[in-house]
Amino acid sequence: MTSAAPPTSGNLPAEPNSFIGRERDLAELALLLSDVRALTLCGPGGIGKTRLAVRLACEVVPDFPAGAWLVELADTADAELIPRQVAATFGVREEPDRPLLATLTEALRGRRLLLILDTCEHLVDGCAALVHQLLAGCPQLRVLATSREPLRVRGETVWRVPPLSLPGAILDSLADLDRHEAMRLFADRASAARAGFELGRGNAAAVARLCRLLDGMPLAIELAAARVRVLSVEQIASRLDDRFRLLASGDRTAPPRQQTLRAAVDWSYELLSEEEQILLRRLSVFAGWNLEMAEQVCADEQIPATAVLDLMAALIDKSLVTFDHELRGESRYRLLDTIKEYAVSRLAASGEQDAVRLRHRDYLLRYAEWVVSQAFVRGAPSWPRRVALYRQIAGDLDNYRLALVTSLHRGDVAEGLRMCGAMRNPWLTHGDTAEGVAWFDRFLSQAAGLPPEIRGPALVFRGDLAFEQQDYGTVARCAGEGLELCRQAGDPHQAGALRLLAVSALRAGRVDEAVTRIDEAAATAHKLGNDWEEGLALSIKAAGLARLGSLREAQATYEAALEVLRDNNGWGVAQVRYGLGAVARARGDYLAAISHYQAALSLYQEIDARPEIARCLAGIAAVALTQGDLGLARASLTESLQLSLATGQRLPVARGLEAVAALEARTGDPARAAR
Repeated sequence: MTSAAPPTSGNLPAEPNSFIGRERDLAELALLLSDVRALTLCGPGGIGKTRLAVRLACEVVPDFPAGAWLVELADTADAELIPRQVAATFGVREEPDRPLLATLTEALRGRRLLLILDTCEHLVDGCAALVHQLLAGCPQLRVLATSREPLRVRGETVWRVPPLSLPGAILDSLADLDRHEAMRLFADRASAARAGFELGRGNAAAVARLCRLLDGMPLAIELAAARVRVLSVEQIASRLDDRFRLLASGDRTAPPRQQTLRAAVDWSYELLSEEEQILLRRLSVFAGWNLEMAEQVCADEQIPATAVLDLMAALIDKSLVTFDHELRGESRYRLLDTIKEYAVSRLAASGEQDAVRLRHRDYLLRYAEWVVSQAFVRGAPSWPRRVALYRQIAGDLDNYRLALVTSLHRGDVAEGLRMCGAMRNPWLTHGDTAEGVAWFDRFLSQAAGLPPEIRGPALVFRGDLAFEQQDYGTVARCAGEGLELCRQAGDPHQAGALRLLAVSALRAGRVDEAVTRIDEAAATAHKLGNDWEEGLALSIKAAGLARLGSLREAQATYEAALEVLRDNNGWGVAQVRYGLGAVARARGDYLAAISHYQAALSLYQEIDARPEIARCLAGIAAVALTQGDLGLARASLTESLQLSLATGQRLPVARGLEAVAALEARTGDPARAAR
């Protein structure tokens, strides 16, 4: 058994159990990876590609100062989402009028890191295109991919993952059994499933036979080993042998190992109770889940909600459901790729696929809308609780994508737009604005007959995303249409529409119109009891006053915005605090400026809003530079610049470099400042 790897930089997951065998494979792969730019581990499902890739990354990560980073693509349904998913892994955010892949390439250009793309076979063309551009633009980057077929990019080395080593037909002496990887894996997993299990003279022949029947496939061996809890090794081997013969008349054109794995999973599925079978196939609608989600989506008259926990525990014991990680103190679970594919086929055959997917969609829609209803009001829940709810939504982005697909395929346009509205803030915060725009536009193109209470808010939210993209023509169009519809429906989002019309007028240089609109937005929000929009409108007005030099009036307006937003969403409070810091700095009150910037920074850090964190640090650095505190200025500016580089934001990087030049000039190094 290979010893556990030390902690690494990057995002590599902790290994769920001991890694068995493949010592020679790992040594060969490590040597290859030191020499090639792209290495693809190929093989059928269940051969252990992902586990081998992660283990390899753990062993070679000391050679990569910028770390090893895993991007899991199994639940990515659209090749266009691949760059966005990779960018999200590194915290790189989209820039207006620039392809995300170009921003990502620029952000990674100077880093020596290992990028692992896991499960590429269903998106092989998109993965190949991404790898081609990244390798061309990032000379120190190495890519390690797992796929059932090669990516076929220039410079790629394909390495076929072999089965685990097996004993021959004539069993070796017991002393030599440990050199057969398949035997070692079975013994390790069986001893974990049943205390006291040992590989010995009495069961060695049966274990060897079973491993040969499973063709050395790690997943199949683990499934079989989990059964020692209730069956002897001889019984397992006997049942597996019968099942293989039964399936031999199936698809003879499939590769032998795929037939074997299918047989192993079929056999494991058939040994489940009826309730366990029902739950397993229903769990296939998730891209990861927690217990509450399983209870809400999978339970009905056949499986009561109170039974889901015990049934899921049984599936975990049988290695069919995998513990993934913890989020907000709650355990998360997933299906291995091969098991998920199998369960999906079983769900389709059961005739209940549409019903379960609809329950999945409806649960997520209810939850997301509930979170939004809690997020932008005064009072309870507390800000830490709101942060936790936000992280729950962010952690389930793949599930929400699946739910949006369900709505699209069903033609449920109203439900799709409602879900887009609930996802607007995660899209904005995560920098996934282009994805949000694409979903909104798909549903809005079919929304002509929907009532104003659905179309109105959706258009306003679409305008918010357009503003983030600096697409001010679309902002004005969506806000104008949305305003009329929201007024017809008496919807409070009309205040948001007025706010967007104000900022679009300001960008177009129509200052008088902008002032009128923003005052109307604040008054409308106040009348409708929409504290969030009233606070945002006052904050925007204050920023405009500050730019005009009316600092005293700007200060008062910011303070009014803070009073409206106090005990509301921390994001809005942070925006106001940052504005107050800028006003205090302009007035020469540097102590107050630092205090406001630090207050905003603390709130932004809680939700990992990295571009905004960088902005606050830059503000602190500017004040420190003015005061002559060059140590604080250098520390804050360095961190700000690193964050801007990491998120691929060119304008903040340029401003940061300008500030660094000023700092170097202050320290008496004009040559470095010029450079």
